[in-house]
Amino acid sequence: MAENAFIKLVPSSAKQTISTDEVKELFHYYKNITTKTGDQLDWQFENAAFPYEMKETEDSEGKWFYLHSNHERYNVILLGIDTEIVRGEDGSENEQAYIQVTLPDQSTFGDKGKANEFCKFLAKKLQGELHLFNGRIMYFYPRK
Repeated sequence: MAENAFIKLVPSSAKQTISTDEVKELFHYYKNITTKTGDQLDWQFENAAFPYEMKETEDSEGKWFYLHSNHERYNVILLGIDTEIVRGEDGSENEQAYIQVTLPDQSTFGDKGKANEFCKFLAKKLQGELHLFNGRIMYFYPRK
């Protein structure tokens, strides 16, 4: 059974909306910083740190893409963008953007670990609310 994690962009987040292109840029940035870590350590760290390639199908319509790995311990992670209606404390309804990270049935335990790392990175960068695969919530936005 597929598992899902969500990075929700709450009113206190750095951004209120996000596109798949912005998530792709963050993916490339994440790959770049892991490569730099490997250069500093004089080791091929990027192959072990996040061994995924970004792929997109024609039917994704700019709403989702997936990360595929040829490494023996990893397989696939899906990422999608959507919005939901959230009711505020005063009863008003607001649209809230979120990033959904899905581990399909063919994903491995390694994929889950890497997806958790990438979710935390995204939530920190966007100052969002991270709903992990196990149901726990981590807050990366300034709380009052």
